[in-house]
Amino acid sequence: MSNDQLSGILSLVSKIHAETVSYLNEELANNGLPDFSTSHGNILYRLSQSDTLTMTEIAKLIHRDKSTATVLVNKLERFGFVKRVRCTEDCRKTMLVLTEKGMEYNKATDAISKRLIKRCYTGFSAEEKETAYKLLARIADNFSKEEDEQ
Repeated sequence: MSNDQLSGILSLVSKIHAETVSYLNEELANNGLPDFSTSHGNILYRLSQSDTLTMTEIAKLIHRDKSTATVLVNKLERFGFVKRVRCTEDCRKTMLVLTEKGMEYNKATDAISKRLIKRCYTGFSAEEKETAYKLLARIADNFSKEEDEQ
């Protein structure tokens, strides 16, 4: 495989990312939902998978530094989608939880996500979906290993 083809893979990943962001923004607008970044949506999704999370946990889960995660969470809190509560076991810790409004947002975006996934994998067999996932996960792992070594 030539270097042009190899770098073309990264261009395709970038194009797919841009197209999915555009699709999501359009769907959010069509459904009267706030124009949040994908990171905001990721935070809300991650909180829906746990009762509570710390800011450090959120930052790791969305692959952002803690200061960036804080800015993102501050916006979600201003809009009433999350709130901060003191940890019952350790009052020095602040936990993040979804509000009712955050839960409603996740319900609405679940249908959007399903349509996006369907669009992404139209024409793929189950085996092709699995192969695509495994290969892209390996690329992502290569970057994670690099970060761990630094």
